[in-house]
Amino acid sequence: MTMWLSDTQKIGVGLTAFGLFFMLMGVMMFFDGGLLAIGNILFLAGLTMVIGPQKTMFFFARPQKIRGTICFFLGILLIFIKWPIIGILVELFGFINLFGDFFPVIVGFLRRLPVIGNILSAPGISKVVDRISGQRLPV
Repeated sequence: MTMWLSDTQKIGVGLTAFGLFFMLMGVMMFFDGGLLAIGNILFLAGLTMVIGPQKTMFFFARPQKIRGTICFFLGILLIFIKWPIIGILVELFGFINLFGDFFPVIVGFLRRLPVIGNILSAPGISKVVDRISGQRLPV
């Protein structure tokens, strides 16, 4: 069964992608606070448009993910008050706590891509990727 995205969700995917791009550029430009702030705003707006406002609130308010939520938003706040290096580190910790459950799914998807899949399935790299993503090897 094919899942169709609404127009709002398509815009949300675009905003999320641009948000990640701006955050990457902000890090590459020696932690430029402006690019990081724009990236954070676009990422949060895109996430809200993809899954909806109510589900976004439930996602960030889950009791088992409260530490990740606090760190993620504290990192955004630190970026806004011009402490970008500390802010991105705190935000990264929160991001991993919030979205870490999705890493095995992402790795599985990337392994099915033509060029990236071959790289991630290489003997030395696959062990590291499996360990980082938390996947268990079949016994």
